[in-house]
Amino acid sequence: MTYTIGIDIGSGAVKSVLFKVDGDRHEWLAKRCERIRRRDPMQLAEEGRNDVLADAGIDLDQVDYIATTGEGENVKFATGHFYSMTTHARGGVYLHPGARAIVDIGALNGRAIYVDERGKVLAYKMTSQCASGSGQFLENIARYLGVAVEEIGPLSEKAENPEKVSSICAVLAETDVINMVSRSIAPSDILKGIHLSMASRIVKLLKVTGIKEGTALMTGGLALDTGLLAAIREEMANEKANVEVVNHPDSIYAGAIGAALWGAFRHEKLAGLQEQAIA
Repeated sequence: MTYTIGIDIGSGAVKSVLFKVDGDRHEWLAKRCERIRRRDPMQLAEEGRNDVLADAGIDLDQVDYIATTGEGENVKFATGHFYSMTTHARGGVYLHPGARAIVDIGALNGRAIYVDERGKVLAYKMTSQCASGSGQFLENIARYLGVAVEEIGPLSEKAENPEKVSSICAVLAETDVINMVSRSIAPSDILKGIHLSMASRIVKLLKVTGIKEGTALMTGGLALDTGLLAAIREEMANEKANVEVVNHPDSIYAGAIGAALWGAFRHEKLAGLQEQAIA
């Protein structure tokens, strides 16, 4: 039996999970998510570790492996670090075992990952660093429109005449939005237009990875944006793609989950090698 912690430090939030692993059985014991909001991510990582242990009633010395992912390679108390693409792939398949693609949309970029049934990465494609298809861009636009982040999805779904943002560059896209506001276009139509533009890029990313059918799970900070999910489904229908895009209530934890599970796997492998060396 192994206790393992996964910590995913993103650009916008720090996610922490605690798992108990016994062979093929994976029991999720605790989870925490804290928005960074100008706070020290390393301090939030330590607090997340302590909080999940307290929630589960587990002592630190009982933990066999602490795995980080995302921007967590400098966490001093970590046992090891895993690349975020592999952790999102593994965590996504844990949340939705039938998923054959992961669509990870974070604060700064998005990516599509084609996976097998074990969560192994088969192919992937990322957006460019300056692309307007990111969570931070969408939050900036919502702030400019005077809309709370929680209102983005529901407002987008009420749009009647959405206007797509054509620019890939986030700076130029923001200029497009300013021009839309000056033309008195409704916030709902602006947000739906942005969602459709983002969805168009996401669908193209998925097609490039090679997935032709099955289920794609959304992960990352925008996974629960209902307006974006609806826009992606619209674009999928327009492209006549036989891929169902879904989300999960715990989609934001996919990277942390994957880190914890890979950490448990690595711990078991190392323990096995040590036993062989002793023998």
